[in-house]
Amino acid sequence: MFHVDFTPEAVRDLRMFRKYDQQQIIAAIENQLPHRALLETRNRKRLRPNQLAEWELRVDDFRVFYDVDAENGVVKIEAVGYKQGSKLFVHGEEYEL
Repeated sequence: MFHVDFTPEAVRDLRMFRKYDQQQIIAAIENQLPHRALLETRNRKRLRPNQLAEWELRVDDFRVFYDVDAENGVVKIEAVGYKQGSKLFVHGEEYEL
């Protein structure tokens, strides 16, 4: 079982969204990441090397980017963004993975 931590940047990212969306994102994190953070699924995948994070969790149009420290049992949420068409926005700005 993993413990989930949010970086200050990820908390700021979450606050940019409507309350309903925040609840939806947090519910997905709580349901999927504490138990199966390293298992690839339809909504969860390992990313190519990038500066943001190693893993992505898809929640509708939202994207949760996280790293996993398996030795210490920690999932660290690095950022929360959203997709608009084929564009990804993280920290309020367009982002390329």
